[in-house]
Amino acid sequence: MIMDFAHEKGRILVEDLVQQLSASSETIRRDLNQLAAAGALRKFHGGACLPSLADENPFSIRMSEQIAGKRAIARAAAKLFDNGETMFIDTGTTTLLLAEEMSELGNLSVVTNSSAIAAALSGRGNSVFLLGGLYQADAGETTGEATIEQISNFRAAHAVLTIGAIHVRNGVMDFSLGEAQVARAMIEQADRLTIVADHSKVGRDAFAKVCQIDVIDRFVTDVRPSAETMDALLAAGVEVIVAT
Repeated sequence: MIMDFAHEKGRILVEDLVQQLSASSETIRRDLNQLAAAGALRKFHGGACLPSLADENPFSIRMSEQIAGKRAIARAAAKLFDNGETMFIDTGTTTLLLAEEMSELGNLSVVTNSSAIAAALSGRGNSVFLLGGLYQADAGETTGEATIEQISNFRAAHAVLTIGAIHVRNGVMDFSLGEAQVARAMIEQADRLTIVADHSKVGRDAFAKVCQIDVIDRFVTDVRPSAETMDALLAAGVEVIVAT
């Protein structure tokens, strides 16, 4: 029964299973431990998810995936910003390409947890603040409580984020809890949210929730979403920009 719920929802919480299965939390946790030990589920605090929702390729591999679409997205998104903007930019392959496209802009104030993005935007009178925290060598990023605390010291007009998945029902998600926490903190401190993500992220689920789709102001992607997804985004007030 637990696996039936997992395949239906992707992510399952202990408190929900207690109600749905009329079982004690101790019984549910024991069963989740057994399923995790067998490799059927991946546990997290308070629940579990399918392994496919918790896994993502290394950053170096992702830099070569959907590269044409990501470059098109970066070019289109760069046109949305002007000299002198203030913004948060999180770590990601598409946001790194965007930073490279924005290299001609000047007098920017940028807060980022990516060492590569900080390097790409240094110069031209830009003020680039590289957040400290727990360093993750694979993506060259910082995450954790120290990073979150530092984000709270800034306020910006824009949060520009890349994501692991976007779904009309489940919202914006990421594969890493640490990255999702950074994204949520940046959204909280920004006036507008721009999501940049290629079509492979649309309609998917991932491990960690970032926000619902009605929090997004602009969504820049490379392929027009399905009619159902497009209708849901527009109904939520999202401006959808399809890069060409």
